[in-house]
Amino acid sequence: MMLGSLAGNCGPAHAAGNKPDFQDTHTSYARAAIDRLVSQGIAAGTTEHLFEPKKAVTRAEFASFAIRLLGLKPVNNSINPYGDVSAKAWYYGNVAAMTNVSLLEGKGQRLFRPNASITREEAAALIARMLKQRPVELNNLSDTYTDAAEISTWAQPYVQTVHKLCLMRGSDGLFRPGDQVTREEAAVMLDAILQKNAWAAQFKQKQAHGIQLGWQYNSSTAEFMKQVQQSPVNTLVPRWFFLNGDMSVSNHVNSTLISWASRTDRKLWPLLGNRSNKETTHQMLSSSANREAVVKQVTSFVKTYKLGGINVDFENVDPSDREGFTAFVTSLTNALHKLGAVVSVDVSPNLGTDWTAAFDYVKLAEISDYMVLMSYEEHWSGDPKPGSVASLPWVKRALVSMLTEVANDKTILALPLYTRDWSMASPETASWDITLGEQAIRAAAAGSRIQWDTRLSQYRVNYTAAHAAREIWAEDSRSLSAKVLMSSEQNIAGLAYWYMGGETADVWNAITNAMRFNSYIF
Repeated sequence: MMLGSLAGNCGPAHAAGNKPDFQDTHTSYARAAIDRLVSQGIAAGTTEHLFEPKKAVTRAEFASFAIRLLGLKPVNNSINPYGDVSAKAWYYGNVAAMTNVSLLEGKGQRLFRPNASITREEAAALIARMLKQRPVELNNLSDTYTDAAEISTWAQPYVQTVHKLCLMRGSDGLFRPGDQVTREEAAVMLDAILQKNAWAAQFKQKQAHGIQLGWQYNSSTAEFMKQVQQSPVNTLVPRWFFLNGDMSVSNHVNSTLISWASRTDRKLWPLLGNRSNKETTHQMLSSSANREAVVKQVTSFVKTYKLGGINVDFENVDPSDREGFTAFVTSLTNALHKLGAVVSVDVSPNLGTDWTAAFDYVKLAEISDYMVLMSYEEHWSGDPKPGSVASLPWVKRALVSMLTEVANDKTILALPLYTRDWSMASPETASWDITLGEQAIRAAAAGSRIQWDTRLSQYRVNYTAAHAAREIWAEDSRSLSAKVLMSSEQNIAGLAYWYMGGETADVWNAITNAMRFNSYIF
């Protein structure tokens, strides 16, 4: 029996299905496991007729086997996590995908060493993380393996965990932690996970995304539809309705988008905005007659165009209009509910400033259907101090704080698909917003320096332009995955994205991977 094979009462293997025809696996103890994994597209031979079962499996190969087993998609990150992994390598998307959901760790700052073999203790740690297992810290590992003293201190809890789960069992009382894992051993380890029917079933189940809301901005209808098609977005927010100074509501409805949303089974919650005009907003909110006039117009639009809802985006509202805004949302919600439509309200994190003083989070949450937390602008345009637009600790604090006042199933977390290019010398006047695509170009340029900030869960990109230092706190597949994983643990209603078109194509696979991985229960 080879190391990594099952032992004791760990359960029988499933019957193999259609078997690949490898010339070199007929005498392998792992033949059945190899056949099952290859048949399911999880593992692959080194050639059409060779598997090379005794060959050491590389870190890149193991990552590729693991990502396929978990049912996750490759992600071609626009910012490469590792300096020694080519973006053109066949395994790049698999390694990046595993890194995004924090299953893989490098071998130092931006080093992965893809062609190095993986050791048995490293494999134990990876498998435990794949199954979201909290490592078991016991002092009796020496009772299990006579070579327990050779197992690295950091790896001991992981080895104990996979042993307890019957996923890795040594032979002759030895674990051999530093031994290279062979391709046949890797097959047995991963196949053992699939022997747990409750686990295996989850890898194939259809994924539920909840609400996935996308705002249209600076794009035509055709561009917006294409952006949505490439994403998991199921709730469209075009910028159609705006409050005017004469208390009319401008109407920019596009019939093509209405028809397309209906055909593709997507919801339409057009935006009702105030263009951040404090004076016009006060004029409306401070008058019950004006409030009702606006509600009547919006209700008519919803009825005429058979809209699924309205997304209220009022910003720069005077604190004195707090009661008026609550009254307006109350009236609008009551009117739209009669039509079967919903109301979502966009709010910034409640940091105790005048910017959010007009919003009574508790009452608005009780009245409306959803509250959309715009979790960005931690450091804003014109901020004298440069920094992240939305670092993970800040976003988490904002969300956790909101959930003390708003029910989880009414909360939608909005994530940024933009960032800011900061001047370190003149951040207030010489900094500007950039898309994630523009960010990727700067990060890849000669002379740019990239470092992952573990505390913020973001890359920091430094470069020099016109002899001046500049810095970007990057939003990319990896940073967004961290935020999605965090928010998924809060069981909220869904996610929103400001704005569609600001992203690079890779972020969507990264986001859906994070949602899928978080849904697994082992």
